[in-house]
Amino acid sequence: MKRRIFLVVIVLFIFLFTFIHFRMNQSDPTVLLPQLSQIEDTIEFRDEKNTEISEADVAWHLDHTLKTINRITEVLQASDPEIFEGTSFNFTKMASLTAGFIPRGKAQSPQSVRPPEIILTEDIFKQLTEARKNIETLQNLASDANFDHPVFGMLNKAQTIRFLEVHTDHHLKIIADVLRP
Repeated sequence: MKRRIFLVVIVLFIFLFTFIHFRMNQSDPTVLLPQLSQIEDTIEFRDEKNTEISEADVAWHLDHTLKTINRITEVLQASDPEIFEGTSFNFTKMASLTAGFIPRGKAQSPQSVRPPEIILTEDIFKQLTEARKNIETLQNLASDANFDHPVFGMLNKAQTIRFLEVHTDHHLKIIADVLRP
């Protein structure tokens, strides 16, 4: 009986490790394309706001999400894969990127990805076009291209793409809740 329990625990551990490794190392940036389509579909609701859900309006979330994709792509492009030493263990990173979840209201956006006071619809469309081009750029970057996240630490290309997917989904969920009647 003990041996059977031990084997089940080992099999579960192997499954969990494999699942975590797979989720943290997907490197296909095209996973972002459906999310960009969702962003485009919600631009018409840019002025909607529900302070019970978020202090910011829909335009803020759209602008911030697109800035995040575009600025992080620039950082990955400028990084030096030759000096990348690998990522260290970070429980918060592992849990968030594996589960695909970022808790609401727990972190503040860096200044570089905060929207301006006045967000123009044409600027959102320009950033959307830039984000679509950046997906192509991401495909061609070295796997050791890297980005130093303020909470998750050093991320390689695959982990950064996963972060962008989770982060974008986080804001799309907030938008959906704002727009829910």
